[in-house]
Amino acid sequence: MIAQLRGTIVLIDDAGIVIDVAGVGYVVTVSGKTRAVLSVRDAAVTLLTELQVREDSMTLFGFVDAAEREAFRLLITVQGVGAKAALAILTVLGPDEIAAAVMSGDKAMVSRADGVGPKLAQRIVNELASKIGALPVAGAPAGVAVSAGGETGSVGVDAMSALVNLGYGRAEAHAAIQRARAAGADDDLSALIAAALQELGQ
Repeated sequence: MIAQLRGTIVLIDDAGIVIDVAGVGYVVTVSGKTRAVLSVRDAAVTLLTELQVREDSMTLFGFVDAAEREAFRLLITVQGVGAKAALAILTVLGPDEIAAAVMSGDKAMVSRADGVGPKLAQRIVNELASKIGALPVAGAPAGVAVSAGGETGSVGVDAMSALVNLGYGRAEAHAAIQRARAAGADDDLSALIAAALQELGQ
């Protein structure tokens, strides 16, 4: 399993990049966002990678940080989402934005990606709702999760889950949590839920 590559970029095109590691050129497929931050003038770059092995091919996918790679891994668990669609989504949305879209039930945000229609976007939002709390924050070490509000920790995710279990929609629960936090609610689960419920009762 190839988990990381460090070397110099010798080619960037629409199909991906070629990175030279100790004289060996690796073809790596990347999202548009990742491609935009890379340059052949970089002295050395480090990419986290995901290797997909199929009967007729082996494909390396490259990511700038753990959050992007974990977002890719989560996206391809959704039925009907392959690597191409996952990279298309990551081209228009960062990991934090994907988390926010899923937690607020915003399928329109996800369907901005090329090749992702409303039905697939809805499926992504639905299937990832219970998994998105495992998504690391962009630029953070692996294991630091993103919450409903795009902040570190799992309190927001747990508060969202509690409100949804009480019968509120994800979009209104998300908005209430955001308002509660903006009003200075403690980042304690019980306090955040109570503050969000107050917002929902107004």
